[in-house]
Amino acid sequence: MPRTLQYRFDGPEDAPVLVIGPSLGTTWHMWDRQIPELSQHWRVFRYDLPGHGGAPAHAAASVAELGDRLLATLDGLGVQRFGYAGCSIGGAIGADLALRHPHRVASLALVASSPRFGTADEFRQRGVIVRTNGLEPIARTAPERWFTPGFAAAQPAIVEWAVQMVRTTDPGCYIAACEALAAFDIRGALGRIGVPTLVLVGAEDQVTGPAEARTLVAGIPDARLALVPGASHLAPVEQPAAVSDLLLMHFSTAWQQDTSAAIPVLPHVTAPAAPSVPFVPVAEIAPADAAPDAVAPTPDDRHERGTKVRREVLGDAHVDAVNDTADAFTEDFQELVTRYAWGEVWSRDGLDRRTRSVITLTALVASGHLEGLAAHTRAALRNGLTPAEIKEVLLQSAVYCGIPAAGAAFAVAQKVIQEETTPPA
Repeated sequence: MPRTLQYRFDGPEDAPVLVIGPSLGTTWHMWDRQIPELSQHWRVFRYDLPGHGGAPAHAAASVAELGDRLLATLDGLGVQRFGYAGCSIGGAIGADLALRHPHRVASLALVASSPRFGTADEFRQRGVIVRTNGLEPIARTAPERWFTPGFAAAQPAIVEWAVQMVRTTDPGCYIAACEALAAFDIRGALGRIGVPTLVLVGAEDQVTGPAEARTLVAGIPDARLALVPGASHLAPVEQPAAVSDLLLMHFSTAWQQDTSAAIPVLPHVTAPAAPSVPFVPVAEIAPADAAPDAVAPTPDDRHERGTKVRREVLGDAHVDAVNDTADAFTEDFQELVTRYAWGEVWSRDGLDRRTRSVITLTALVASGHLEGLAAHTRAALRNGLTPAEIKEVLLQSAVYCGIPAAGAAFAVAQKVIQEETTPPA
């Protein structure tokens, strides 16, 4: 049984349930200013991610696992069907539920979300930074990612509140959430989201901005775009009135209440014109795209599995660079490496990836093949080794492989560690 999540309810007990999910590094309090309005119409269910807001620090390995824990929590409360609004990773959880459990989600709002969040390398490097330096560097830079400069300057108390939310998050759970986002990619599945969907984004969001929002709208058959002026990534905090109005309009039209059974139904209706609010959203209806054709499975899945593992360990940038330089002379060798080294050996269950990284670093030092040491030092950091542990591996190698070999390895590893673990300015 999956673990459950820390939660709270607001609103009438007999009203339909509206679930709202938080962004990475925040708590359910990021939605505080929406609750007075939303709880007049729905029984609002808010939850915290593992290790956030004092929630138990039981890290989840994937967005799907977070969704499973959410469903387990709702099952225990007798909630079967619900509306869902989520911000950033909270939006990813909602989209995942709409894909895997479409009978549970009545209507969907994706706030500051994306079908794929940046690149896998970016989130894995963020995990390395947190593992090495703790959450303080992420906490210090959170305001510039979450708010517009004008809002941050005018609201220092809210900025400090945001910084403290990140500081008090469990580092292990934050790293696990970064890994979950690194692996999240539903670009090919958007056409299967079959519920009315509002895609809401701050016009000045530099994290998951209007471009990502339009990708969602173009891919989801019944989706509408709402662009909120004067807002960045945490639009519910920065422009609470506009976001509340948009959510009220969406869930009131796309999801009508059946008060006798407290179960939402899904009529096909046309959304009314946006109300007059201080920040009027720009809404547009995107044409429906056909669902992408399924990719036929290959006879040998070792290449597909090997490509996935190779990218997870070495990073997209490294693998892309190798693929870009491959030609008719080297492509068979790259195929062999992908299938055998990554699809078979690195994919075996007998050792975890941390241990395999220790062995690989030692073997590279012993054999003198330092041309591969930089990539595998970077991989070791992403596989969970700390700089201190890599130092111990190289010290051990010095005893059994020779001082000169270890000295050269230290120089390579030192440069990589400085690059990978230096917090953003």
